[in-house]
Amino acid sequence: MSEARKLVVGAAPEGARDPDAAARAVREMFTSIAPRYDLLNHVLSFNIDRLWWRRTARSFAEILAQPDARVLDLCCGTGDMTFALRKQTGKRSLQIAGADFSHAMLQRARLKSLNQASSNGKPIPRWIEADALRLPFPDQHFNLVTSAFGFRNLADYDAGLREIVRVLRSRGECGILDFSEPKGVIGHLYRFYFKQVLPRVGTMVSGVRGPYAYLPSSVERFPEPEEMLARMRRAGFPEATWTPYTFGIAGLYHGKK
Repeated sequence: MSEARKLVVGAAPEGARDPDAAARAVREMFTSIAPRYDLLNHVLSFNIDRLWWRRTARSFAEILAQPDARVLDLCCGTGDMTFALRKQTGKRSLQIAGADFSHAMLQRARLKSLNQASSNGKPIPRWIEADALRLPFPDQHFNLVTSAFGFRNLADYDAGLREIVRVLRSRGECGILDFSEPKGVIGHLYRFYFKQVLPRVGTMVSGVRGPYAYLPSSVERFPEPEEMLARMRRAGFPEATWTPYTFGIAGLYHGKK
């Protein structure tokens, strides 16, 4: 692992010179693609993203079976991970909240949840506009905190992990689902698709270039599994594991406080 990679603080969109500028750039990017975000996620992942969300939700079935559990889906975007968690609860009505700092993304999440509530009768999640590095929740408030494909965009990974630890109860759990870079032949095919095909298709469909040029570089910059697990342990997760999904294209970081 290179020394430069060890020193990565967080996301760094092109032109961002400090963490505050990086956070603003990320918010602006996701605001610009919000109208086409869901469509592009499904098209560009060949619908495999739906399987990843469901598999992640199943990983926390034990917590989601607790009648008094409090659950937070961090960097929730348009709410797909939040909905997968809610579906995993079955007929139970848990306190599930989705938090994101993009107002445009949350608007779409709210609309989707209203449409779903009319069809299944389950209570809608709470949608909260909030910065993942400065969460508006008291210490030891949640039993479970998840984040699907959003943690990678934080301006400070270590600060984000510490904030998750702060809001988790003792023995609470964390699940971070995000992209990785597979090895071998699969890795070569993946990198070609991710760097050459995906940005072009994403730009064509969304009409916005920046976010889909940023995506491959953000994955390349994100800590490799061993380093990410070390960061989680330093932050306050003595039990931390990584489970690869689909040949290592994505994976789940699972931490216990």
